[in-house]
Amino acid sequence: MRFAVIQFPGSNCDVDLLHAIRDGVGEKAEYVSHMETSLDGFDGVLLPGGFSYGDYLRSGAISRFSNVMSEVRRFAEEGKPVFGTCNGFQILVEAGLLPGALQRNKHLHFICKSVQLKVENNKTNFTSLYEKGEQLTIPIAHGEGSYYCDPETLEELERSNQIVFTYASENPNGSVADIAGIINKKGNVLGMMPHPERATEELLGSSDGLRFFQSMIKNFVKETANV
Repeated sequence: MRFAVIQFPGSNCDVDLLHAIRDGVGEKAEYVSHMETSLDGFDGVLLPGGFSYGDYLRSGAISRFSNVMSEVRRFAEEGKPVFGTCNGFQILVEAGLLPGALQRNKHLHFICKSVQLKVENNKTNFTSLYEKGEQLTIPIAHGEGSYYCDPETLEELERSNQIVFTYASENPNGSVADIAGIINKKGNVLGMMPHPERATEELLGSSDGLRFFQSMIKNFVKETANV
């Protein structure tokens, strides 16, 4: 499986994602500039964390207009896997590929620590190697990570089983319904504020994020075998 790690001006977790794919799961990954207009030849797209365009306006609000985002939308429409972590999640929301919005943390402070996540949906292409209800230790690092959506959207997320991860032991940022990560209805676009790429080996304090990427590989192998 060949992944594109999108680099926006201000991305700083692109190296982490590249390491998670190349060294964590042994697959191919390449950096792709935000200026590119083609993602041909790639099987998955990863949008990293960081501070794209300095987080001016709103986090991710400028990146959504980057050249490469038209290709990311094409990927999503074709049912190919697209994953955004932290700022990548914010970009996916700003681009309309996921519902809702990300607001300033409830205490208006940047948060950087490990948190406990609960797996709410293990029937996705990103979480099939987890158990439903399993608790994971995954780092967060954000200032605008409070997920918000209106009551109607929340009801739809719950009804469609689109809430994939919630904060378990505490809600660090004030997200509605403790939401930490969601998926689109088609099941191929997932965004989350925590960083699974920073939890792929025990040396980092947790390897709970490794199965996230292994799940993506497992699904790709399965789909390829059925073609």
